[in-house]
Amino acid sequence: MQVLYIDEQLAVVDKPAGLMVHDSKLARGETDFAADQLREQFGRPVFLVHRLDRATSGCLLLAFDRDTASALGRSLMAEHFRKDYLAVCRGWPAPPGGVIDHPLDGGPGKPVKKPAVTDYRTLATAEVDWPSQQHPTSRYALLCCSPRTGRFRQIRRHLKHLHHHLVGDSSHGDGRHNLAFRMRGVHRMLLHAWRLGFPHPADGRQLTVVAPPDPEFLRALELLGLPPPEAGA
Repeated sequence: MQVLYIDEQLAVVDKPAGLMVHDSKLARGETDFAADQLREQFGRPVFLVHRLDRATSGCLLLAFDRDTASALGRSLMAEHFRKDYLAVCRGWPAPPGGVIDHPLDGGPGKPVKKPAVTDYRTLATAEVDWPSQQHPTSRYALLCCSPRTGRFRQIRRHLKHLHHHLVGDSSHGDGRHNLAFRMRGVHRMLLHAWRLGFPHPADGRQLTVVAPPDPEFLRALELLGLPPPEAGA
């Protein structure tokens, strides 16, 4: 996996889309996991600080010892992390930016709903001549989504709540729009953990790490006539 940042205590790597982070009830017979790959890649124990869905690519933070992992976990729980995701959704959200405050359950077998908050802003919009239902064109938006909480599939479910479904999401998305992209060669879910900011547990200095979108995500933007977002956007 591409290493985006590394020191003696921690690293940030770029997880590819389609790779599960670790074994779980959702693995369904999978045998290849990011956690195992990273232990082999670094030749030492690794402790994952947070998770990404299998279909999501981008910044994944890990620690090389338990104390660092615990310190990063406390910082994450205290909402000292900044997590910015790129997402392509159907339609143009109105307003173009805001806060989604909508409680979510914990996923299968965890029915209790807990607070879930996501900030979002529209980086760009596109309208393409792909017929959709009664409309001769289709509209899409490139969003920067920043979850304040870490609920199960939070961004995906929050975008569904807004009726601006994430493109490529087979569980919570819109099948017609997913098919439109698959027909044009884009088969991945268009959610990417783009930028990760957090204080280093050793000295408190603020780290910001950026994972450039992968070729298939860039292909989707190209289809929409949208340039790749700049890291400072």
